[in-house]
Amino acid sequence: MKNLKLLLGILTLAFITSCSSDNAEIDTEYPVIDITGANAFPIQCSTIERGKTFTFKATFNDNVELGSYSLDIHHNFDHHTHSTEVNTCETEAVKSPVKPMLFINNYTIPNGMKSYEATAQITIPADVDPGDYHFMIRLTDKEGWQTLKGLSIKIL
Repeated sequence: MKNLKLLLGILTLAFITSCSSDNAEIDTEYPVIDITGANAFPIQCSTIERGKTFTFKATFNDNVELGSYSLDIHHNFDHHTHSTEVNTCETEAVKSPVKPMLFINNYTIPNGMKSYEATAQITIPADVDPGDYHFMIRLTDKEGWQTLKGLSIKIL
């Protein structure tokens, strides 16, 4: 009986101490994509020239730690939408793609960063179809929360 009480005491103590480590605060906040800075590019309705290289610039923030981001440029010749911006841009007539641009790339953010000035050089091929495109920014924090910003741009 004495050994049983001792065993129950040890198990109770083990249970209490194992549960106390579960009290770590869980990150439930989405990361933030900020394109309001003076140097941010592109922004809603920006134009980009074929055959040129431009620099993507945005500021990313998170309450705990940033993870990674991806950029996606694809045609919007059919006027589909996933814009996250309030203002709309003037669009061309619906058309079928012949040689549309498609750019998808993932980027890492250094460990431990809560704020990060993102930059990336992107070259627009000279022979892609001009017209309406979407520029998608997807930001993920270390916990896995994700924020998406969808911009309408024009490639000339």
